[in-house]
Amino acid sequence: METKTKVKTQSKKATEEFKITGNWVEQAQALKDKFPKLTDSDVKFEVGKEDQLVTRLSTALNKKKEEIITMLKKGTKK
Repeated sequence: METKTKVKTQSKKATEEFKITGNWVEQAQALKDKFPKLTDSDVKFEVGKEDQLVTRLSTALNKKKEEIITMLKKGTKK
């Protein structure tokens, strides 16, 4: 149980600290190309609402938030 609690805490902290950088329009298109089931609504981004974006992508792709954040960080590094 402690491990699950730590993961949830780390996940929330990682999500709060995560910020989108670079050209989101290009990054969103790359995500939609890689995952065709994503919709415009899934990749809609508003400044300061990264957590909502991560939650939508996590739900749409059936992946953990940590996986989404890792994927986005790789995509935002040029």
